[in-house]
Amino acid sequence: MRPSFRKLRRNWDLRRGEVLHIALYPGSFDPVTNGHVDIARRAARLFDSLIIGIYEGSERVQKQPLFSVEERRDLTVIALEGIPNVRVDIFQGLTVDYARAVGAQTIVRGLRAVSDFEYEFKLAHMNRHLAPDVDVVCLMTSAQHSFVSSSLIKEVAALGGDVSGLVPDHVAGALTRKFSAMITE
Repeated sequence: MRPSFRKLRRNWDLRRGEVLHIALYPGSFDPVTNGHVDIARRAARLFDSLIIGIYEGSERVQKQPLFSVEERRDLTVIALEGIPNVRVDIFQGLTVDYARAVGAQTIVRGLRAVSDFEYEFKLAHMNRHLAPDVDVVCLMTSAQHSFVSSSLIKEVAALGGDVSGLVPDHVAGALTRKFSAMITE
């Protein structure tokens, strides 16, 4: 499937006279971690434009997130301040459909361990089946973030553990406030 003229025109940078390479880094980011920030910074160096797509979720497919989609977006925007070619959006539906809608030719995924590879391998093949024109690029998470996951962060924070150094400072504060509010309710 060839990209449409409209999509090519949307990606045309008249100042440089070349087509921009847009990538999408999708996820729930509930909450954004230093591992996510690491992947986003590195991906932003590889592509002309990086869109962080925060998946809104569906009650049919996803469990209830800790943070609302707006909170996740706001936390992610703050975490990625200073990276000029990054924007943060919210999306619903299939990732490949959203990638096509924003003109992204590549989906970026982060890999922490071998167990991630098996899942990402299957996901990449499904995405290739659904959208042969959208590639998937996997980046290895830096070693210091290889054990960090949003689920683990939420569990540790809920039990009063220290998550500093694993998430941006403002996210650690948001987690503390969120769990404190839950205790007082």
